[in-house]
Amino acid sequence: MPRIVVNGKEEQIQGAVTIAEFLQGKGVSSTTLVERNMEIVKRDRYHEVQLQEGDELEVVQMMAGG
Repeated sequence: MPRIVVNGKEEQIQGAVTIAEFLQGKGVSSTTLVERNMEIVKRDRYHEVQLQEGDELEVVQMMAGG
């Protein structure tokens, strides 16, 4: 199984998985900001971009408040 790093922690993924599928599997909103290998991925591409062995993701959820 391919391994990726998400917010500094190693995880395994089930074969060819898009960012949208990964987020859905984690119960995370698709409005979340995702950086893949130090590049921000546009939300409208989450269904297109497939995760690869060794990818490093930063998943950031925006919060209201102040």
